[in-house]
Amino acid sequence: MTHKKAATQPNDLGKYFIERANAGDVEGLVALYEPDAVLAFPPGSVATGHAEIRAVYEQFVAAAPVLEPGKEHPALVVGDLALTAVTQTNGDVTVEIARRQPDGSWLWVADQPALVP
Repeated sequence: MTHKKAATQPNDLGKYFIERANAGDVEGLVALYEPDAVLAFPPGSVATGHAEIRAVYEQFVAAAPVLEPGKEHPALVVGDLALTAVTQTNGDVTVEIARRQPDGSWLWVADQPALVP
């Protein structure tokens, strides 16, 4: 079920996350991250690398959440790095750092999905 569409813009990652999470596509979610990326989820935990991130998302999609897009903020891009942020419908804020890959696509290297303002 893994979606192969690559993010051509940093904010594409958030859109693909919603699509893939709602589809229960764990491998598609993992594919949004660099191999050594870090994910600070659930709150208070840090998953490092694809194997640990996969384990987090296996549990996450097992709960069958229905995610809705929040308010996407413009990406702040400097060179091959981008800071992305979304205000979720519940008021939480997600913040990520993405890196441009050699093929021009973008992947997350650090993801903090549950900051409460």
